[in-house]
Amino acid sequence: MKVTTDEKELLAGRFAEHRPRLTAVAYRMLGSLSEAEDAVQEAWLRLSRSDAAEIDNLGGWLTTVVGRICLDMLRSRAARREEPLQQVRLPDPVVADGLDPEPAAVLADSVGLALLVVLDTLSPPERLAFVLHDMFGVPFAEIAPIVGRTPATTKKLASRARIRVRDAAPAPDADLAEQRRVVDAFLAAARGGDFDALLAVLDPDVELRVDEGPALPGRRARGAADVARSAIIGSRDAGAPRHVLVNGLAGILETKDGRPVALLAFTVRGGRIATIDILADPVRLARLAPAR
Repeated sequence: MKVTTDEKELLAGRFAEHRPRLTAVAYRMLGSLSEAEDAVQEAWLRLSRSDAAEIDNLGGWLTTVVGRICLDMLRSRAARREEPLQQVRLPDPVVADGLDPEPAAVLADSVGLALLVVLDTLSPPERLAFVLHDMFGVPFAEIAPIVGRTPATTKKLASRARIRVRDAAPAPDADLAEQRRVVDAFLAAARGGDFDALLAVLDPDVELRVDEGPALPGRRARGAADVARSAIIGSRDAGAPRHVLVNGLAGILETKDGRPVALLAFTVRGGRIATIDILADPVRLARLAPAR
């Protein structure tokens, strides 16, 4: 049956209503903004080639399609992965102006970089089951056909992922003002070379990850003492700090001569910093455009 122009426009409008949710699903699955957009666009192409009149639940159908696309992309990524296992590669950050309350509301349900890092350690089926069920409330009976498992086995996939996430990705404090206070105390101590003050603001098991781009392995440090020493050394060549939101949490964008040189994302838990993720890849930093 030939589809009229009006029907195509109506379908495009219905798809646009679901696009924000689909993008959120794809971003949490892939940790890449560009790949998430590709996955959503592919879902649109598949919808435009389908008989939409036969689809009872368009939102559920699209979520399933995006899930399948992302699962295939993750499997393809794993098959061609060439970087060393210890390579530090942070997910794409979502950055907004830290002084503007509007982006804070928009990003209130964003997933932090620390959680995305943990999601990247899961197997593709585990990640899909956890993201779709725990983050978007999709029933296991609907997820099971995507991963080719029974609902019971799919539930176990999500359970294993949940344990990994709970153990490795601390839930951040909800108060943004408190997050900023802790981050400011960290910056002041690091730039002042105050080792004891840094120990006071860092969680004993704090983890630092630095992504310097594909040409370099990046850096890691764990434990308050090692992270404090790294912070003092790193602050010697730091740029001018600016408050931003990184995936909805307090962060800092450092600039030199108006050019971004480092993006720092923090997870503050119990009034102390539990994780610090630093993006120092000049190519990816050049693409940052903080929302206003």
